[in-house]
Amino acid sequence: MKTKYTLMFILIISLLLPLQAASASRAADVTNDQPTLDFPNNITFHARITSASRITSVVLEYGDQEETCGTVIAKAYPQITPGKTVDVDWMWDMRQSGSLPPGAQIWWRWRYTDETGAETVSDQKTVTWLDSVHPWQTLSGGMLRLHYYGKDSAFAQDLLKAGLDGLDRNEKQAGLKADAPIDLYVYPNYQDLKDAILYEPSWTGGQAFPEYNILIMGISASSTNWDHGTVVHELTHVLVGHLTFSCISFVPQWLNEGLAVYSEGPLDAQFQEPLDQAIKQDQLLSVRSISGAFSEISDRANLSYAESFSLVNFLIGTYGQQKMTALLVSLRDGNTVDDALTQTYGFNVDGLEDAWRKAIGAAPRAVTANPTAIPTPTYVPTIVPISGAPLAVTPTPFNFPTPISPTPTSRTGPPLSLTLLMAFTCCALLLVVGVLVLGAVIAMQKRKGGNQ
Repeated sequence: MKTKYTLMFILIISLLLPLQAASASRAADVTNDQPTLDFPNNITFHARITSASRITSVVLEYGDQEETCGTVIAKAYPQITPGKTVDVDWMWDMRQSGSLPPGAQIWWRWRYTDETGAETVSDQKTVTWLDSVHPWQTLSGGMLRLHYYGKDSAFAQDLLKAGLDGLDRNEKQAGLKADAPIDLYVYPNYQDLKDAILYEPSWTGGQAFPEYNILIMGISASSTNWDHGTVVHELTHVLVGHLTFSCISFVPQWLNEGLAVYSEGPLDAQFQEPLDQAIKQDQLLSVRSISGAFSEISDRANLSYAESFSLVNFLIGTYGQQKMTALLVSLRDGNTVDDALTQTYGFNVDGLEDAWRKAIGAAPRAVTANPTAIPTPTYVPTIVPISGAPLAVTPTPFNFPTPISPTPTSRTGPPLSLTLLMAFTCCALLLVVGVLVLGAVIAMQKRKGGNQ
């Protein structure tokens, strides 16, 4: 009996082996699998796929390597002519989707099916989203990689040192520590920077992309201090973004920008003067009002940054760095700003403003019945110094609230405007008919009176 089952097993295996060999022979070869970059406009994926069986469909799976709440795979369906050899190509147009930051890593793979129904996936490949026009050089140190061109090595060393000093200062003062290498792409002027990114304001001078561990900037050509400050400021945004990353977190603007300005060192006179004046004239902005969007009016924007610095300076100076780290972690865990402050310091946003105002010698907070709501931010980039004048802070990112579209009410009858028009027409007709009837009645009465 045992021998019988053994022979049956050998027979089954012998029957399956040719099927396995046939399946292996159907595996396709992918050649010319290298994209063409037209930076920053688009990337075109090409490939030639050859198979022993006729290929009937091809799918391009692609994406970029960024920190997200879940796995994101985009799919494209290029048109092909079925055959044993197919040439496929598909273009990802950044002008329609929005551009990725310079230095982002793009991955892709091909999934194809033959006439037997067998599906095969090619090896996944990656490419760096960056122009090939400029002779980029890289200088590394610690957790920072500086990519540059158009400048000498001494300049790169100086900027790298400023960045490393900023990382060290952030770790000691606010407990913000880099957990992965950060890539800094430095453009020798603002025009080159603007040419490298799509749909950004003309005043863009630098921008942080925490989800990619990337920051970019242009060189001011007028102030080394501004260039150093820009590096430190943008690095802080990356560090804050990493520490607080989650799908349920919200970091108020005063805290995000306050930490970035605080990391640069003492507050510049450009911002200290409006802060002092606002304290003297009792014109400070409420903390809740700068939790979301900063004003686009320059005077109010400067005051917003100055107050943000002052708030962070008060919290760290009074309660220490560990409390600040605990606050950021609490926000990362999904607590509201009020709850995170209460959990960490024992007071909410209003309590923070009361304590802060007292500490800086300002008038007590004006109590309102309805406190300002804290909107959800959308990030935009750092401004360029006006007329080459250096800024002590690079205000990145401005926050603008995202409006919520109301759900439209369903209607089963005619539109309201048509209904009103019909009602008005009916009323007018009734009025005309009434006038005619009244006129007829009067005329008849006159005729009767005349006959008498």
